[in-house]
Amino acid sequence: MNASASPDPARPVNGDDGAPGFGVYIHWPFCAAKCPYCDFNSHVRHGGVDEQRFVEAFRREMETMRDWTGPRTVTSVFIGGGTPSLMQPGTVGALLEAADRQWGLPPDIEITLEANPTSADAGRFAGYRMAGVNRLSLGVQALNDADLKFLGRLHSVDEALQAIAMARATFPRLSFDLIYARPGQTPEAWEAELRQAVGHAADHLSLYQLTIEEGTPFKALFDAGRIPMPDPDRAADLFDLTSAVTADLGLPAYEISNHAVPGAESRHNLTYWRYGDYVGLGAGAHGRFSLDGGRKRVTIAERMPETWASRVEAAGHGVVEEEWLDAEAQGDEMLLMGLRLAEGIDVARYEMLSGRAFDPARLAMLQAEKLVEHVANSRLRATPAGRLVLNALVAELAA
Repeated sequence: MNASASPDPARPVNGDDGAPGFGVYIHWPFCAAKCPYCDFNSHVRHGGVDEQRFVEAFRREMETMRDWTGPRTVTSVFIGGGTPSLMQPGTVGALLEAADRQWGLPPDIEITLEANPTSADAGRFAGYRMAGVNRLSLGVQALNDADLKFLGRLHSVDEALQAIAMARATFPRLSFDLIYARPGQTPEAWEAELRQAVGHAADHLSLYQLTIEEGTPFKALFDAGRIPMPDPDRAADLFDLTSAVTADLGLPAYEISNHAVPGAESRHNLTYWRYGDYVGLGAGAHGRFSLDGGRKRVTIAERMPETWASRVEAAGHGVVEEEWLDAEAQGDEMLLMGLRLAEGIDVARYEMLSGRAFDPARLAMLQAEKLVEHVANSRLRATPAGRLVLNALVAELAA
């Protein structure tokens, strides 16, 4: 394998034909503790969770969503959170059975479950595998105990490595997350940690720069001057280092923050980035799926878990916000998502979806500035320089 070669945009990924696909996202919103950097919809319930009640609510909402989407060919299921690995394996099995009943899950499609090292248990992992999960996404976040403590994680490096080994022995596919650009992190320290991570990774790594999100404890600490962050130039250097090291070690970037052995890319996340359709089930979940007439329906569910369950029990779904996207809005979203990918976007599909073509003069200008490039004659992608200014690039292309 030539790790430094550019990805072939025509190569099928995980057995798919490169089409956008249709995903089922199931949100389990409960965590053992809330991390100080996290702005996801996650909640701590020290008194425990009535898993059976939530299973019934998911079943009911799936029935409603199936009525809305009609029959679809499912290409992936992703159980995210929160911390889904706090669920009993029987609960995971019941959720997958319910999804299969509504849409039909083809044999051997990608089924991912998110897990944390603190909830890693050999028996539990085996139970998830028996329920149908064939890909685990593990929230490691750092391979340094001091930084794990800073990030509010409940596990140690040793526990993370034990969970990784257990996952590799149980699931056909494994991904784990790391956060970089942490306060005081040098390029040398990050490279050493990254090389250690690749040595333990099975086929996929998700590598995110630390960001300060509104409404989090880290935002209050940052505003008080207690969390220093890398300047933009240092952050860009760390991004470039990340891309170079992972490519050299055989896990090139196929998306801005995601790196995989070629052929092991996340099929579910590719559905998002390729601007495919998906349903979002559970508290705070978002969905996007196409309707007759060319519009796309956006659904956003109630964020509070118990309130979501009560809404589902009363009305059959927990959706509290909806939007219908016209052709222009869909084109803009396709650009924003698709230009994150190394494979870029299919220009003909963009033109069909948005009802417009790129302005030739503006496109030529962006090519001259080495921000975009054509690939395989039919696709357009952002260059590494373009991905660093992606929002501005999308605005230029959409103008």
